[in-house]
Formats: sequence, C-alpha cells, structure tokens
Amino acid sequence: MPVSPIEPATAAHPAAAPDPQAILTATGLRKTFGPTPALDGAELAVSPGELVAVMGASGSGKSTLLHCLAGLTRPDEGAVHYRGQDLAELSDAARSALRRSDFGFVFQFGQLVPELSCLANVALPLRLNGLRRKAAEERAEQWLAQLDVAQLAAKRPGEISGGQGQRVAIARALATEPAVLFADEPTGALDSLHGERVMALLTAAARESGAAVVLVTHEMRVAAYADREVVLRDGRTEQSGAAW
Repeated sequence: MPVSPIEPATAAHPAAAPDPQAILTATGLRKTFGPTPALDGAELAVSPGELVAVMGASGSGKSTLLHCLAGLTRPDEGAVHYRGQDLAELSDAARSALRRSDFGFVFQFGQLVPELSCLANVALPLRLNGLRRKAAEERAEQWLAQLDVAQLAAKRPGEISGGQGQRVAIARALATEPAVLFADEPTGALDSLHGERVMALLTAAARESGAAVVLVTHEMRVAAYADREVVLRDGRTEQSGAAW
C-alpha cells in the first residue's frame, strides 16, 4: 500500500495515525544508540499479504527498523501498531507470545538449534505454543516438504548446507502460520544460485500462507521479489512504489 512521503515527527508535526487498512504500521520511529541515530522518523505501513523490501546501505537502520516492527526493540520515539494495537502497551510476556504466534522470523544465518534435528527445529515453535508432539511433527514434516527439504528431517543443522539450512529456517518460521514474516538478510550468507532458490521458495510459501513479509536486504536481486521497496537513508524511509 503506497504511503505518503515522510516528514520527521516534531511537536508541531506529530506522527501520523496508524493506517487502519494496514496489518502493521510504524509512525515517527526514532532510535539512538549512544550518539548515533539509527532511526530518525522512519515510517512504514504493511498491508495483509504484502511483501515489502527494506533496502539501504550498511548502517542505515534496516535491522533496527525490523527489530522495532517485531517488538524486539522499543523505539525512543514513535509507535508500532499491529492490527491496531500499540506494541508499547503490551507487557513483555504479551509481546513474546505475539512473536511465537503471529510473527515469524528468518535471519541471515538461519539460527537453527544445532543440537536438534531439522524436524525438531521446525516443530519447536509449535511445541512452545502448546501443540502436542505428534501434531507438531506432522505439521513440521508438511512444511519441510513444501520447502523441498523433507529428506533432511533427521539431520542436524551442522550436517546440511547453508541453503538447505535457510529453507529449514523458513519452514520453521512459517509453520506457526504467522500473519507477518520478518526476514533479515535471508540470503546474505548464500551464493547467488542458492539465494535465488531460497527467495523463490520463501516468496511462494509466504504467498500461499497469506503472510505479509518485511524483508531486509541490500541486494537488488532479492528486493526484486517484493511488491514494493522502501529505502532507508540516514534512518529515514523513502517510499518508492513497486520494487522493480
């Protein structure tokens, strides 16, 4: 969903109200680490089922924005709303529960639990949400098959390739059927061939499940999979419509 150009929020120009049609909105986000501003009035609205690529140079604030959107980091100013609820108004326990149920995460290096099999890794968030072991493993098997890595179910992360590991991580992220999937440089550790394969599978799986996707990347070939591109420069967002 297109968003109007951003102006920094000030006392005379307060942050805009959250978009009622968006599933996730950020308004007037500011976050500083020491003397360095990571976000300086960043704003974003994500519609249900939309895939948005957040691009920018290293240090532009991409990961900080994603962490604020996911409730992992609290902004110094501004607000993040999910389905109309201000994340800052939720308790830590409620935000943690939200991340287990409504949000899914894929990171650059997968962050799979090395001691667990691939099947157990995918089943883990389902078990944490209270699903019985048999039901969790059955759903995990279905997602591993959908990501073309069913044959890896019994293997541990250290026994598979990086590209395979990312597909397992995507299966784990989507197994809980999240409303929003956050992907932070999901192909950053892969070569171009495996990166393309992972992005094609991630995009197809997310669209089939109906999840909105916020994708952080610095690679144009990865952003090309998105419906829309947002560029971060000096902590500020620039909306640029269709990705390519």
